[in-house]
Amino acid sequence: MADNNAKLSVNGKEYEFPIIEGTLGRPVIDIAALQDSGFWSYDPGFKVTAPVESKITYIDGGKGELLHRGYPIDQLANNAEYLEVAYALIH
Repeated sequence: MADNNAKLSVNGKEYEFPIIEGTLGRPVIDIAALQDSGFWSYDPGFKVTAPVESKITYIDGGKGELLHRGYPIDQLANNAEYLEVAYALIH
């Protein structure tokens, strides 16, 4: 989208929400301002809703991916030393 916004039309009224591009994965529609419209969102099972923004972790539950600073978590757990993981967490 050129304007980088998603539009939602309800009962003839239009609402706009910013689209956020992450480093990995799909773009995200920020619906935080939806509460101002008088509506709620419904996402059964919390399947397509990100509860927080992270600059160091990427999760794709459907694919079974968990990355920390770009490294698969199993690679860190199996191959990295304690200090290497601690450094990655801090820096």
